[in-house]
Amino acid sequence: MTQLDAAGAVHSDAMHFGYPASAMTGDYLRAAAGLVPTLAIFATVSVGSVAAVVLGGFAVIFGAFAIRTGLRHGSRLEISDTGLRATGLRQVTIPWAELDRMKLSFYSTRRDRKSGWMQLQLGAGRTRLSLDSRLDGFETVVRHAATAAAERDLALSDATAANLQALSIRVPDPRGGR
Repeated sequence: MTQLDAAGAVHSDAMHFGYPASAMTGDYLRAAAGLVPTLAIFATVSVGSVAAVVLGGFAVIFGAFAIRTGLRHGSRLEISDTGLRATGLRQVTIPWAELDRMKLSFYSTRRDRKSGWMQLQLGAGRTRLSLDSRLDGFETVVRHAATAAAERDLALSDATAANLQALSIRVPDPRGGR
């Protein structure tokens, strides 16, 4: 039983989100593009010890990326007015009333900063959760988190405030401004 269950906070009107396969395809292809050739070299060519260490390192990196992608793809997020719960390999619960950290970052893939992705990091005590903008309903989650942050008077960094504004999310400044 999680904290939200124990508190009776899981409502039938909770929203459920996940990472769609279409959003994860690129990561699966990148993992395969690194892992398949590396394993093919191991399977077909006799390599020396130095090359084996280098290729083995690549295989570990791309294999770990493939596993991470699979875990992220299999994770689900449940959000309600009282908090959020992420399920997957591990369960994470963050009640909005305990939210003490929120950071919204933008990572650009081009110099003109017109394309890229966002990452939302939330925390409550020692519990942390990181989500990226490929999540279905990402903006809904960010809106709930921003509202909870405002209600808890959390100070948000200038970068987080700018990224919220880029998503057209207005949150009152806990220092008195708007």
